Amino acid sequence: MSEAIINNAILGMGQTGISIARFLLRRGEHCDGFDEHKIKLPDDLKIPFHFGSFKADDLSQYDRVIVSPGIKWNTPVLVALREKGIPVCGDLDLFLEHYRGPIIAISGTNGKTTATYLAELMLETLPGGVEAGGNIGTPMLDLLRGNYQPARIVLELSSFQLERCSGIKPDWAVLLNFQSDHADMHDSPEDYLAAKLRMFEQQGNSDTAMFPADAIWDKRVWTLGEQGVRVLRFGHCDENDSTGDHISCGIMQTSNGPVLFWQDGQRQLIPCEQIPARGEHQHMNIAVAAQVAADHGVNFEVIRETIICFKGLKHRLEHISMKGGRDWFDDSKATNPDAAAAALRSFDKSVWICGGLRKGLDLTPLVSVAKQHVSHAYVIGENTEAYEAMLKQADVPHTVVGNIKRAVSMASKQWGSDPVLLSPAAASQDQFKNYAERGEAFVQAVESLGGDR
Repeated sequence: MSEAIINNAILGMGQTGISIARFLLRRGEHCDGFDEHKIKLPDDLKIPFHFGSFKADDLSQYDRVIVSPGIKWNTPVLVALREKGIPVCGDLDLFLEHYRGPIIAISGTNGKTTATYLAELMLETLPGGVEAGGNIGTPMLDLLRGNYQPARIVLELSSFQLERCSGIKPDWAVLLNFQSDHADMHDSPEDYLAAKLRMFEQQGNSDTAMFPADAIWDKRVWTLGEQGVRVLRFGHCDENDSTGDHISCGIMQTSNGPVLFWQDGQRQLIPCEQIPARGEHQHMNIAVAAQVAADHGVNFEVIRETIICFKGLKHRLEHISMKGGRDWFDDSKATNPDAAAAALRSFDKSVWICGGLRKGLDLTPLVSVAKQHVSHAYVIGENTEAYEAMLKQADVPHTVVGNIKRAVSMASKQWGSDPVLLSPAAASQDQFKNYAERGEAFVQAVESLGGDR
């Protein structure tokens, strides 16, 4: 007797929803697509499509409801479905049902993509190679093609993917950082943190977890150690301070300047001045990727070569060009205050382009950083009041310009030679489709200035 075919509803037909649909169809399962907007599905995706407001009565007719990450998990319709006993999940549950190999899970508020990308580059040299996907880049279900089982997989996981997962047990997992973000998608900071920590809940003997060296994580680290998990820490240390002995990787201050380090039987070192990618925050993510690679058997020379050739990813403190006697940097991916603060600290002084969709985040942490590192600011976005208030509190000269093209034009005429930094501390959807489109608009505006490269 054949197995009954599961009738699936997919909510949200963006990149992840399309990936889910194709995955289910490859396995002979039925699925209907739902989206609040009347969008056009790819021509090769032949499934029933419904648009408009989601209704619990309609969705309760399905055996399973699979929710894309962009839909708030605690929206009333999803709560109602769960109360009715309808299975509701995300793509991560589907992935875990079908993949049986080793998983390296990377999460955090900032830096996930950089760490994932570098870990993939380094692990690719191992027998069987590696596949990477998840939150940004290749949807995780696209990594499972037919009966193919990758030798190992690196997953970049967002809080949205983790909160709608019934349980994950990665062989190696790291929380890069935790900072205020996504206030529009989580009911509280506590819920946001709980989602991130789900990576570690089912870990046990033979698994590895990595946390920042900050004391706030000590209790969590102790608990995981009691569960038999191998726990590593990363962060800053001083070459003359023995308290750094418990830190596996990170940035060490030496008499010759900062060095990046990781453990591979012994402490391996690379002077930070040899690393093309700019910014201490990026160097920390690189150190974590190096530790991932070393723990999986990648040799020193491969790790070193990868690091000294890495210039950074697009829209992440990316050097665009030299124009008008000053450098221009695209950090459009800085969609929250902590990411922007890290970018600002990478310069003595900069001309700062900030603003956009604030997502309800507190800008207070930017006050002291802006006061120290910003010579002039240009504010973009549809609602500029919160950014103006923050800059006034920091006593930073600023101009409200509204859009990126005008900001670039005015910054090019700014006196001095301070670099110009687009690091918005805001999401982009008030004026753009996403942060990448915002970054490209910045690049085009800079290139239109002409002159030196």
